[in-house]
Amino acid sequence: MRFQSVTFDLDGTLLDTVPDLYESARRMLAEIGAPTRSESEIRNFVGQGVVVLVRRCLDHGTPPDEAAMAEAVACFQQHYAAVNGEKTRIFPGVVEGLAAWASTGLPLAVVTNKPAAFTEPLLARLGLNRYFSAVISGDTTPHRKPHPAPLLEACARMGRPVANNLHIGDSKHDIETARNAGCKAVYCVPYGYNEGQTVSASDCDALVNSLYSAWQLASGTASS
Repeated sequence: MRFQSVTFDLDGTLLDTVPDLYESARRMLAEIGAPTRSESEIRNFVGQGVVVLVRRCLDHGTPPDEAAMAEAVACFQQHYAAVNGEKTRIFPGVVEGLAAWASTGLPLAVVTNKPAAFTEPLLARLGLNRYFSAVISGDTTPHRKPHPAPLLEACARMGRPVANNLHIGDSKHDIETARNAGCKAVYCVPYGYNEGQTVSASDCDALVNSLYSAWQLASGTASS
């Protein structure tokens, strides 16, 4: 295999976390007396971390001020901590894909914009933490994706050169992150969260149906 390590986005790639994010946002908005948002709106708000999600929830044409944001973010985090993982589901092909990737002996890592306080408990709750030698969250480094720092940190912790890393994600932010970091390749899944901007085969090195399909393609076992 031409890769020496593999990194994965979390929300929208490994896990469908929108049901829990929606419930947290619903509770937050009710508590602070702000207009509600639909689950489909929340789905399009996901991708750049909690602060951006909350800002989008509050923005109805006029961006919220700093005080309102601070109150809302704290409120959202409290509710999300209470529901994190309750309704989250593992996407089809993820468990099979991670098991196949693990069988290669390559080190695997998660690179997400979700805060560490939520990332690691979520992976543990769903039994996926055993697959990863590194977990880089939105507050692990001073910068979040699409800045290359989180992906570079993941490769450093795995002890592998980023130039030989494969990154797998679901959005143009993941593509930009991988390109910025100098990854050998970036694969995308079409089912995730992309802020309303659907990724296509022309945007990345490969558009794959699942993590298992990604392993088949990389290992040369995909059926023709």
